[in-house]
Amino acid sequence: MTPPQLTLLVTVDVGGTLGTAEGPGLAMRLAKASPLPGARAREIMRSTLHTYPSLTESVVTEVCQALQVSPEDFPRDLRPASFVLFPGTVEALERISGVAMVVTLSNVTCVDADTDGLRALLSPWISDFFPSCRIAHSKPDPRAFHAVAEYFDTAPEVLVHVGDDWNCDIVGAVEAGAKAVWISRGRKIPDESLVVDHGVHVAHDLAAAAVHIQYLAARSDT
Repeated sequence: MTPPQLTLLVTVDVGGTLGTAEGPGLAMRLAKASPLPGARAREIMRSTLHTYPSLTESVVTEVCQALQVSPEDFPRDLRPASFVLFPGTVEALERISGVAMVVTLSNVTCVDADTDGLRALLSPWISDFFPSCRIAHSKPDPRAFHAVAEYFDTAPEVLVHVGDDWNCDIVGAVEAGAKAVWISRGRKIPDESLVVDHGVHVAHDLAAAAVHIQYLAARSDT
């Protein structure tokens, strides 16, 4: 359980924030096979495929029907692709973990959720892993953020979420009542009003996000 002195809980997105997978996963393959627009296909999978702890035949049927994909075209026997960290990820996580508990919060299918592989890459800086297939909710659903807060017996207001996807990571965190840090990598801010009204911090990369989180931690200690 959470130690009583916990005042800052940092959740970090994985793909696109910490690094990238070397090859397409199940969701990417299905989005390509579906005749639906890519954004719509991904939305469907976030609410279905990403929230199941295992792939049963009923799950496959449900997902295929929603995506308008033939069950025969459903990729099977896939293995998680190797995950490669962005330069500076380890150093940034080391800085963040020095002032807060750090866990992952990611949208990922049970096929692609390589928790053991991530643990080998990110231990001891990451304390736990919360893929959507584990908590049965995917971002931007506020319940995904609340599930992590509840696991540590703390309030969403204590949570700081760091991610690169504006809708899933930033809008989702704000609607859950958490603080949000957007990894922009030089991209234009999609919604300036959200930044102003909800104090969203924009950081170029994870290293810059680490500096901001150290600042938040120092403030919470005073």
